[in-house]
Order: sequence, then structure tokens, then C-alpha cells
Amino acid sequence: MAAPPSHTMNNPLIILKELDKHLREEIELFIFGKSAIVLGFPAAPGSYGGTMDVDGIIPMEMLESLSNNESFWEALEKTNEVLKPTGLYITHLFQEDQIILTPDWLEKTVPLDLGLNHLKIQRPSTLDLILTKMMRGDDADMQEIEFLIKADNIKPTDLEAAYPIARVPNIPEILEIFMRSQKAIRELL
Repeated sequence: MAAPPSHTMNNPLIILKELDKHLREEIELFIFGKSAIVLGFPAAPGSYGGTMDVDGIIPMEMLESLSNNESFWEALEKTNEVLKPTGLYITHLFQEDQIILTPDWLEKTVPLDLGLNHLKIQRPSTLDLILTKMMRGDDADMQEIEFLIKADNIKPTDLEAAYPIARVPNIPEILEIFMRSQKAIRELL
């Protein structure tokens, strides 16, 4: 299990601790984005902890059970209500087919030990995290991709092998950005 980063208190951790307080049962949550980087990589820049939200991935095999889990959605609503004055929130939960991932991403997730009672938090593998960052291709995402490549010593050959098998949402704009991001990463490397 990955150790929590040294800058222990950060916005994603505040959000997840609040959600954990409102849960009555164990819930598995797969996070990505800046929150997954700051919670999953001890060397992540401290500024990443300033992100105002936590993004989650819902695996297709869990979609029905999570969609029908009223207590989870109530806990999520209470969390957002409590955190509203701070501007923090957790609302972006994407089905796995709405983001760029490898077909076997779920088998390669990394558990994060955050000391929570009900939430079992996991992040995608570093390679899959990089793929998720290739949906917007903005400067901030490219900086995060560069950090991830260096933090986990991702090789160009690993990336090149992942591109053709990645499941990319069939949205022309996302497909175009994904192709542009590949070119930018090749230049980065």
C-alpha cells in the first residue's frame, strides 16, 4: 500500500475524511486526477493538495450496485453540504467508459492507505493516470504527466504500447486531444 504523502492534510484528504464520516458501510472508491496524484505519490508537489475536488471512476461492473446504493449518495450529498462553505466538493464520478484507460485498468489499481474507516481508496496505475490526463491536454495536465513519468520511471515504450489499446471515448474532440497529447509527450521525452 502506498503511504500517504508527507504533507498529510490537503483538500482531497479533507474531502474523503468528510465523506468517510457520513458512510455506514464499506465503499470502494477509485480516484483519479490531482487528488490521486497528491494522495498517491509522496513526492507530489504540495500545490496539488490545493485542488478543490476529488474525481472518481465507477467501474462498469460496480455501476448498478453503486447507482442503487442510496446511503452512498446520501453521504455524498451530506459531504458536499458540509464542505460547501469551503468550496470543496466531490461530485465528478465518471463511468470508466467516459475517460481514457487501458482495458485492464481495474486489475492494476493501487490501494491508498489513508486511515479511513469506511472508504477503501484506490488509484489507477501510473500509466492509466497518465492516460486520464490526456483528455484535456492543457498545460497543467502536461506538467502532471511529466511528474508522473518521472515519479514512476515510466518508459516511452510503455506509453507507446498503451496508446493503441487505450479505450478512448468516441468523442471527436477527445480523440483529437488524445492524439495531440501523444505528440506532446513524445516531445517531452
